[in-house]
Order: sequence, then C-alpha cells, then structure tokens
Amino acid sequence: MEQKKFDLNSIIGFALIFGILVFIMYQNQPDPKVVAAEKAQKELVIKEAKAKELEAKTVAKATVAVATGDSTQIAQLQKNLGNFAYSATLPSAKAGLTTIENELVKLTIANKGGYIVEATLKQYEKFKKGSGQLVQLIKDNNANLNVQLLTSDNRTLNSKDLYFEPTLTKVGTDQVLSMKLKAGANEFLEYKYILKPNDYMIGFDIRSQGLNKVLNTAKPLDLEWNLKTYRNEKSVSYENRYTEIYFEHEDGKIDYSGVGQTEESDVQKGTFVAFKQHFFSTILLTKTPFETAKLKSENLVHDDKIDTLFTKQFKANIPLAFTNGELDHKMSWYFGPTDYKTLKHYDKNLEKIISLGWGIFGWINKFIFIPLFGFLSSYIAYGIAIIVFTIIIKIAMSPITFKSFLSQAKMKVLRPEITELGEKFKKDPMKKQQETMKLYNKAGVNPMAGCIPALIQLPFMYASFQFFPSAFELRQKSFLWADDLSSFDEVIRLPFYIPFYGNHISLFPVLASIAIFFYMKMTSGDQQMAAPQQEGMPDMAKMMKIMIYVSPIMMLFFFNSYGAGLSLYNFISNLITIGIMIVIKRYFIDSDKIHTQIQENKLKEPKKQGKFQKKLQEVMEQAEAQKALDKKKK
Repeated sequence: MEQKKFDLNSIIGFALIFGILVFIMYQNQPDPKVVAAEKAQKELVIKEAKAKELEAKTVAKATVAVATGDSTQIAQLQKNLGNFAYSATLPSAKAGLTTIENELVKLTIANKGGYIVEATLKQYEKFKKGSGQLVQLIKDNNANLNVQLLTSDNRTLNSKDLYFEPTLTKVGTDQVLSMKLKAGANEFLEYKYILKPNDYMIGFDIRSQGLNKVLNTAKPLDLEWNLKTYRNEKSVSYENRYTEIYFEHEDGKIDYSGVGQTEESDVQKGTFVAFKQHFFSTILLTKTPFETAKLKSENLVHDDKIDTLFTKQFKANIPLAFTNGELDHKMSWYFGPTDYKTLKHYDKNLEKIISLGWGIFGWINKFIFIPLFGFLSSYIAYGIAIIVFTIIIKIAMSPITFKSFLSQAKMKVLRPEITELGEKFKKDPMKKQQETMKLYNKAGVNPMAGCIPALIQLPFMYASFQFFPSAFELRQKSFLWADDLSSFDEVIRLPFYIPFYGNHISLFPVLASIAIFFYMKMTSGDQQMAAPQQEGMPDMAKMMKIMIYVSPIMMLFFFNSYGAGLSLYNFISNLITIGIMIVIKRYFIDSDKIHTQIQENKLKEPKKQGKFQKKLQEVMEQAEAQKALDKKKK
C-alpha cells in the first residue's frame, strides 16, 4: 500500500479556500445598521398594526355602545378619546372615501384623518407618453396630514387617527367638501376643501368651532405634513436632482432646503411650502403667514439601480396659532405641473420655485429664453423649436464672436514683433512688459478684446443649463430618436453599469461631445498661434492639448443622463459656432489687410490709453523704479 505523504501545496490550497470562504461569509454578513433599521421597521409595523387593531376595537365598542346604550362602554370610549368620542359614535363618521374632481385633478379624501389620500393629475402620464399610468402625487399612504390635538385634560390625540364626518355640497360651479371632527353637536374641527373648475389650486381652510374649552389653547397646535415623493420620470437620478423643498418667507423671499442626504430648514413668517418633484409640485399656501415652520428633506435614492420607486421624504411641521380661542386658517393646496406659465398665472411668486439661476442668468431666462422659446414652440415642433431657438441666439451673438476672432487675428499678426521684444528684453521681464504694452497701444490692439466677448457669452451658456432642465413643455415631447426631450435619449442599453455614466448610451451627448472637440481643436490652434511665446508657454500648450480631449469626455459623461433638449442645444450651438468661425475666417478676416492696418496705426499718434492700461503702465513703472532703487542700495 502506498504511504500517504505530507503535501504542502494541498495544505496551502485548503487554507486559501478556507480563507476565501471566511472572507465571503464575513462580507455577506448583515450590516448591523441595516439589521437595526429592519428591526426598527418591523417594530414600527407591529406598533402600527396594534394601533389599528386598538382603533378598530374602539370604533366597534363605540358602535355597540351607541346601539345598546351601554353606559360602561360609552364611559370607556370617553376615557380614550375625551370629547372627541362624540365623533366616533356618529354613523357617518366611519371608514369611507369622498372624491372631488375637475378637468385637471382628481382628489380622494378619507374620512379617517380627513386628509387627501389620492391626488391624480388627469392630463399627465408617468415615465412615457402612452403608458396609461397617470401621475399620482399622492397614493398608497405616501402622504398624511395631521394636527396634534392637545386637550384641556392633558390628552394628546392625532387627527389622522380619528374619523371625520363628510359633507359634500356645490356652491355655484365649485365643489365644497366639509370634513368635521366633532366633539359635540356644535363643537368641531373642520377641514374645508374647495375645488373650482379647471384649476390646480384647491381652497383649504382649517377652523374650529366651540373647541376653546375642549382644547388647550395656550399654545399653537402642530400641523404635520409628510410626503414620500414617487418617481414620475424615466431617470430617477435626474428627477431626484431637481426634487427639493422650496418656501417663501419674510415678505417674499424665496429659498430652498437643498438636495443633500438630509436637509433641514427653519422658516420664519412663511407664506408657502412647496414639495417640488422636478416637473410636478405639491404646494401648501396660507393667507396669514405661519410664524414658524420646520422643514426636513431626506434623500431616498442611495443607489439609482435599486432605489427606483421614491425620490425624497419631505416633512413639514407648522404650528397653527389660535385666535380668540379658535383656529381659523385660510390656506390652499396646489397639485400640478412645475410649469413657469401655470405657476406665474396665480401671481403668488410660485414660479420662483423653478430654478432659473440668480442675477443676470435668471434675467436672461425670464426675459429672453422663456418668451422666445414659448413663441417658437407655439408654432413649430419642440425639437425644431430648439434648433431655431439656438440659431437665433447664436446669430445674435455673432458680432461678439466676430470681435473675438478679429482680436485673435490681430494678436497673431503681432506675434513676431512680440516674440522679438521677448528676445530683446529676455533678462528684464518688467521692461519687456512695458514695451509690449507700448506696442499694443501703437498698433491699436487691445489684448483683452478676445476675452471680453467670451465673458459676455458665458451668462447665456450658463442660463441654458438652467433653462432646459426646467422647461416643463419639453416633457414627453419627441424628436428624431428621442422619445422625451426632457430626459435622456437612450439609443443603446448596456448590459452593465459604468460608474458616473450609467447603463445606456445617449446619442445627442455623443454628437455634442464630437462638436465641442472640433470647436476646441480650431480655437486652441488659433489661440496658441496668436499668443506670444513666453516662459512656461510649452506647459500651457500641453494643458490646452489635454483639455481638447478631456472636455468632450467630461461632457459625454455629464450629459448622458441629462435631458436630450439640453444636449441638442449644445450640439447645434457648437455646430453653428464652428460654421460661423469658418465663414468669418474665410470671408471677413484678411491677415494681410490686418497687418497693413496695424502698420498704419503705428505711424499715427498713439491712442489715449484706457484707465486700465494707464493704471497697469503706472504700476509697472513704479515697480521698475523700485527695482532700480534696490540695485543702488546694494
């Protein structure tokens, strides 16, 4: 029989396999934080189930108590709910739903809690046009409205757990739904909903009657409004980027909470709170400003491959003050599109929740982009409107573009002389700068002339980055292969996920990247030829060459999940710019004529220096004098 030998390789192999198995087991063990969160969630579910069971038993007891006149059961009910036990005994204040609707919205209000449990926008669909799924801002318990009732006998009740009595009437063409939580025949807390025809704005009043002895009126009651926002667009990450809380406070100031993981804001003298979901918004407005309010936003998209149902968890806590011992707050709800024209129609600053940029960027959008694009899109298809819009903007900018290229051409002609000065005063940089400035002045060339036109165009470029993602009218509008200009134009679905890029290829960003590559190739060549060769210039040239390739790649990654409308605009914009450059160089810029003109300018009396040039000259002369003085001291 062959004797078994000690095999070191086998031992090492088994040890490695064992180590790998241990590592895998370690990596796959539950995260303690996840376990704790799941445990807390289960406990919360159990707690809510028990609360519902207890509530059902309470209602059942109330029914029995009313039917049998059992004084013991009635006493127990009064012990649990105090005066509001009266509402629980009313036959109409039981589980049920009431629906009110017009041409634009459909609202379902539950007797339990008296708040809206479904809000459907009847003219808009989710994700893709033709899907048949209407946009529902509220559904399946993703929202609730609660008033914490502090009773005079130190009891805390939540209105969301109690049953209201509904009464639906019609006043003219308006539907009026009164939801009353009763503490007696004439004592109640009322939510009143007023829905007008063809309107996204719903009147909403909260008032009380005869509750000054039932409730503790020494301090305000807390109105709690929570909304877990459903995803409505194709790209959850893109939608989430523009999902945030906006609010108006302190006499017309508009602010927002931010889009971080957790954002909180304390609001003073608030007049509206908007839970904005990119293209749709739920807004609570009040005629009498809230003294204070606490707002909180929590990000729910930690991994856009997994977290695809919800985007944010919004919470608002608003104290409701008493007036002469009663509540009387006239408010409104807005359930509708985040559309500039629609919101501006209400004349309540609501359009300012649309991020159009600050300062000059916002002005460009409000007074140029929005009116111009609105006019074009009312006559032609949206994709064509973007192209025509871009052409108009670029033509309007063409004189500035011409000045920029003309300045580059002049600098290119002067380059040999500037290089000669550099060689002549190689050991005296200050003198070289002085002589260079004199040459510019004699030739009538402003070295800053090429930069200023580019700076003027920058605000328009930045404004476009704000305008197109906010343009509601582009939503679900198709053009060529793009089925939705407000979302990415996917042409290829990848079987894997590329970090920072995604799992799809959008074509318009590819075309825009190619266009910007050729644009930078052309402009960088001209700039390098126009610029004088100076110390450190080789490194700058290398940097420019790198940027020619890096910038298009950055654009490709950045815009892959952005709206196709913005990528289309950038593609056409760069394409037109390239065309304008070719036309200007071929037909409007003659290097020989420019050279002749510069030589003629040198023979003329030098132009009076501008303030900037004069100041720069003085600084250089002072520096030169100081340098000479330092040499004498040595």
